[in-house]
Amino acid sequence: QVQLVESGGGLVQAGGSLRLSCAASGRTSSTYVMGWFRQAPGKEREFVACFGWSAGSTYYADSVKGRFTISRDNAKNTVYLQMNSLKPEDTAVYYCAAQFKGSSWSGGSWGQGTQVTVSS
Repeated sequence: QVQLVESGGGLVQAGGSLRLSCAASGRTSSTYVMGWFRQAPGKEREFVACFGWSAGSTYYADSVKGRFTISRDNAKNTVYLQMNSLKPEDTAVYYCAAQFKGSSWSGGSWGQGTQVTVSS
C-alpha cells in the first residue's frame, strides 16, 4: 500500500489560487501513478487530474483544463495540484489517490482529503 497525506486546502476568493500537496510513502513510486479527485457536497467523487503510465503524460477533466496543473517532485515523493482562476464550483474535498498497475483508482490508495472552499 501507499500512504498519502494531502495538505494545502483552504478558503480562497473566486479568481484566486491554491496549491495542494500530496506526500506519498510506502511502495516504490514506479509501481503506481498518482492523481487528484474531488467531491462536492451532495455529489459523487469526480476525476480532476492525473499522471498517465506513459512518461510525461497527464490528463485533466474538461472542467479544470487550462486552470489546474498537476506536477510532481520525485525527490520528495510529492505530487502537487496548482489551481488557478478558482471558481465557486471548484469547492469540494480534494483527494489524492494512487493507482497501482493493473488496478483501478478505486482499488488503490487514497488520502484523507483536504477541503477547498471558493467564495464568490
